[in-house]
Amino acid sequence: MTPPRIAVFGLGNVLLGDDAVGPFVIELLRAGYELPENVAVADLGTPGLGLPAYLSEADAVVLVDAVAATGEPGEVRLYRRADLHRVPPKPRVSPHDPAVQEALALVEFAGSGPRDLLLVGIIPEHSTLGAGLSERARRACQPAIDAVLCELARLGAPATPRRELQPPNIWWAAH
Repeated sequence: MTPPRIAVFGLGNVLLGDDAVGPFVIELLRAGYELPENVAVADLGTPGLGLPAYLSEADAVVLVDAVAATGEPGEVRLYRRADLHRVPPKPRVSPHDPAVQEALALVEFAGSGPRDLLLVGIIPEHSTLGAGLSERARRACQPAIDAVLCELARLGAPATPRRELQPPNIWWAAH
């Protein structure tokens, strides 16, 4: 029996302040943890209408993204598939909008897609061009990573902390 294919995807535009929190968490996760072979980790950036292709290939998916939600900036929110189905889809304002709900609907209609899905969302403080992550978003990264690690363990694919931390590849924040 082959182990399930698990994917951890960061979503967000690294040029728009706290919208970069998904890619930022992905890079911290890669730098700090060894992951089982059946776990793929990727920064998808702003996949737009390409997101269904990524979702259709996995048995379980963990998404990390900035989310528009009521609450304080830097709060971490966890959404399961059923939670996402309860929220009416919003109009797409850009071709880069990840449109997670629509992507899920498309892969479900096609009879594919992940059996398990978790969206680890962080409420942004700002999404301003070139601003970098706010302090609140930075502080939310470790709780977001903890949520990802907990989900991987629940799925039977626990991560192992690296003996020596690698520097994260936060290329967009380099001076």
